[in-house]
Amino acid sequence: MGLRNLMSKKKSHIRFRDLHGIVLLDKPLGLSSNAALQVVRKSIFRAEKGGHTGALDPLATGLLPLCFGEATKLAGMLLGSRKAYLAECKLGVTTSTADLEGEIMRERPVPAFSDATIEASLAKLRGRITQVPPVYSAIKRDGERLYVKARRGEAVDVPPREVEVYKLDVVSRSNDSLTLHVECGSGTYIRSLAVDLGEDLGCGAHLTALRRLWVEPFREPAMVTVEQLQAAAEQGDNALLAHLLPVSAGLAGLPTLRLDAEQTLAVSQGQQIPLDPSLSGQMAVFAEDGRLLVLGEAEGGKLHIVRGFNLPPTA
Repeated sequence: MGLRNLMSKKKSHIRFRDLHGIVLLDKPLGLSSNAALQVVRKSIFRAEKGGHTGALDPLATGLLPLCFGEATKLAGMLLGSRKAYLAECKLGVTTSTADLEGEIMRERPVPAFSDATIEASLAKLRGRITQVPPVYSAIKRDGERLYVKARRGEAVDVPPREVEVYKLDVVSRSNDSLTLHVECGSGTYIRSLAVDLGEDLGCGAHLTALRRLWVEPFREPAMVTVEQLQAAAEQGDNALLAHLLPVSAGLAGLPTLRLDAEQTLAVSQGQQIPLDPSLSGQMAVFAEDGRLLVLGEAEGGKLHIVRGFNLPPTA
C-alpha cells in the first residue's frame, strides 16, 4: 500500500490500541512531520496516542523520533536535545523562504572563495550565537504559525533568538554549493545558518537539501522508513513491533536505578525515597519487575520524581 493510500484510510475503519514506545522514523521527502506521524500512528501501528519530537520541514529527510503512549511524556525532553544534520547550501541565490520552496529574491555572483575565507565565515556561526528564524517557520505568534501569516502576505517581525551551534564544518564544496555538517541545540534553524553564511560571504545563499542524522540519545539510529514499516505490518504484529523501541530508550545515557519492592511501592505512591548522598542528577528509575517507573533526580540524598510512567512490565 502506497503512502497516498495510507494517508487516505478513514479513521472510522481503524481500531486503535494502547501502545507504548519509540519509532526512529526516516522521514520521507515531501511529507510534513505531522503527516508522517499520522501515517505511522494511525495507519500502521494503530496507536491511540502519539507525538513527534521536533518538526522537520517537508523538504527535509532523516531522523524523526515518534513517541507513542507513555513515551509522549519524553517528547519535550527529546525536543530539547542536541541534533546533527547534513545540509546542502547553494551560494549566490537568496529565496523568500531560505530554501527551495520560495521565490528567488536576489542573485549575485559567487567569487572563487578560498577554504580559509569560508572557514572564517563558518567560525562566526559556531558557539552561542544569535540568529533570526525564517519568516516561513512554525514559530507561533498570537496563537498562529508565522508561515500562515507570511502566506497571507502579512508583514512578520521575527525576533532574534540565542541558539547553540556545536559544530559547523564543510563536508564538500563546488563552485556555488557547500555541504555542511551541523551539530546544534534546540531551536536552531539550519535555513538561517545558510542565510547568515551567504550574507557573511557577500553572495547570499539558501538551503537546497537537509537531512537530520541523529537526535540525542539516538546517536547511531537504526532508522526505518514508512515503506519498511508497512512491509513489516503486512508480515504480522511481531515483525512490526520489532521496530518499536521501549520507552526507556528515550532515557539512554542516563544513569539507571533499580528499586526493590518496598522502594517501588513508595515511589509508585509519589513518595521520595532516601538515596546515597553522593548520587546527583537525573536518572532512569526502574521498578522491581523491570518496568520504567519514573524519570527521577537525585538531590540531597533523596530521589525526586520528575516524571512518572504508567507502563506494563514489558513496555
